[in-house]
Amino acid sequence: MQYVFPPMPSVTVPTTGNQDFPVHRVYCVGRNYADHAIEMGHDPDREPPFFFTKPADAIVQDGATIPYPKATADLHHEVELVIALGSGGSDIPLEQAADHIFGYAVGIDLTRRDLQKTAKDLSRPWDTAKAFDQSAPCGAIRPASEIGHPDTGHISLTINGETRQQGDIAAMIWKGPEIVAYLSTLFELQAGDLIFTGTPAGVGPVNRGDQLHAELDRVGSLDLTIA
Repeated sequence: MQYVFPPMPSVTVPTTGNQDFPVHRVYCVGRNYADHAIEMGHDPDREPPFFFTKPADAIVQDGATIPYPKATADLHHEVELVIALGSGGSDIPLEQAADHIFGYAVGIDLTRRDLQKTAKDLSRPWDTAKAFDQSAPCGAIRPASEIGHPDTGHISLTINGETRQQGDIAAMIWKGPEIVAYLSTLFELQAGDLIFTGTPAGVGPVNRGDQLHAELDRVGSLDLTIA
């Protein structure tokens, strides 16, 4: 087959088993912790989950240094549990959803908060605020065969050694299997899909030169430097 130009290389995330996980799509759940919903000015009651997406090539691996993104003066961090799917499907029953999960990682949903605020004020999509280049740092994926399907665990993010976010994934409004089952009613999920599951309270600004460290009990850690 001849191409107009060489195809882009596939996007992968390493696993703790020294294999590469090929990424298909990146889905993100909005406002999935009550305390974060409150800090963003919303009612934390258990409404149906809502989703946005990032491109696969927004993935950034552990230990990377990335530039401060364009077009923002208010870049924010959001530490999250990430679900990695090993198989997919449509209309997956809740009792079968965990069977589709290959493993878990810790990630950071970087957000151009000023652009998000403008989009919200004008009832416009969030793409420019969420789906920009290098906006989805993700640590190594730990297989569920090693750790099961964690529904509790301390999650935290520090900047230059100072704790900015901390919580427990037990506080997620929608749990991992519930997210997979619900999302499969909206999309045909595929092996290689990543799902960022929402962030606890404490989101805030990231500045040039900052060193970020994210950690989730039993799952792993992630380090990122903003150039």
